[in-house]
Amino acid sequence: MDFTDQRLSYEKGELDQQSVPASPFELFKGWMDEALAQKVQEPYAMSLATCGSDNKPSVRIVLLREITDTGIVFYTNYESAKGQDVAENPNAEVLFFWHELERQIRISGPIAKIDADKSASYFQKRPHDSQVGAWVSQPQSGEVTNREVMEQTFEQLQAAHPDNTTVPTPAFWGGYEITVENIEFWQGRANRMHDRIIYTQSGGDDSKGHEGNTGWTTKRLLP
Repeated sequence: MDFTDQRLSYEKGELDQQSVPASPFELFKGWMDEALAQKVQEPYAMSLATCGSDNKPSVRIVLLREITDTGIVFYTNYESAKGQDVAENPNAEVLFFWHELERQIRISGPIAKIDADKSASYFQKRPHDSQVGAWVSQPQSGEVTNREVMEQTFEQLQAAHPDNTTVPTPAFWGGYEITVENIEFWQGRANRMHDRIIYTQSGGDDSKGHEGNTGWTTKRLLP
């Protein structure tokens, strides 16, 4: 298949370095609010890239569940392939792409597990069947003979934990937070002259700093 003649001109917005807020979190939340208002499907879905000790990068879609004062939080199986990568190399990057708005956001920084009590609190908010499903993946990314084996395990777990009963939070499941060190905002523009503004944590106290961070500097990047 040849896609060399397929292209679009991006003309829905612009991004001016002189008018962006001092805090990247303010711009991030503003763009997220716009995506939600425009009914972008699951704008909190993000591509998560990790790389373990084998130096082979891996990427997959996960769901953003919280924007904190210092970073972003998602939940997963700690024994998954991504969990193994993080244990070997505690750095990660995520990408949001909103085609409807012709925008991208890239976030990178160190990654670590969040408090177990916070993970348990979120787990208990999930739909009952999703809680049961989490127990099926032992470990996530592990090989399974066929789907029937998964479904049988799911049915057994449902019988053990029927509706309106508490499903225990697995010790192998919980949240990670990526502490933002760099965050790049990309706005598509005509003629491939895209706007790219990157925020980077500065080294000392700065009046522009977001709560919990040391301050931010911005740079415009060539497209």
